[in-house]
Amino acid sequence: MNKPIIIVGDGGHASVLIETLITLNKKILGYTAPKERKELFHLVYLGTDDVIESYCPNEVELVIGLGTVGVSTFRKELFESYKKKGYTFTSVIHPSANLSPSVKLGEGVQIMAGVIMQTNVNVFDNVIINTGVIIDHDCKVKSHTHIAPGTTLSGSVTVGQGCHIGTGSAVIQGISIGDGTLIGAGSVVVTTIGSNKKAYGVPAKEV
Repeated sequence: MNKPIIIVGDGGHASVLIETLITLNKKILGYTAPKERKELFHLVYLGTDDVIESYCPNEVELVIGLGTVGVSTFRKELFESYKKKGYTFTSVIHPSANLSPSVKLGEGVQIMAGVIMQTNVNVFDNVIINTGVIIDHDCKVKSHTHIAPGTTLSGSVTVGQGCHIGTGSAVIQGISIGDGTLIGAGSVVVTTIGSNKKAYGVPAKEV
């Protein structure tokens, strides 16, 4: 049985998720945010995030409607906080996404329009795979990472936890990117990048 969904956040990323959930005929209870945003698909404004705890964890599911424009721990903190309180996060998969049957998805994963994921891809919890991303065979994308629109990961790439891979980037086969690393938009990653680094350019270099 599908439980009603609470959207946590009200920004642009939330709008895309809401439209996808409507397309999938999911029941949306409403959204939380610091203040009401009336144009948000006429959804019910439930209040600030604190109101979530007035709903039993067994009666609702959550969707984090906040994206990232760089490395951030906020989505991770939200996810882990509500998991400790017993809540479950819905995965949102756009109907136009093309996923191999062998793809493995964690909890609360968000797969946006036009995504292609090939054989044996493993996407961990609370990851955003944004519009038009291509992920080839045997890649791993670890928890709380955002792969931004138009990015390509070639085969056997590993992306660590809490990373941000910028729009239009390309990562060649076999490369590893460490935890908490930012890859700038339009970069071409041809060598392994360590944890908590910033890299950009063609080819990408640490800065």
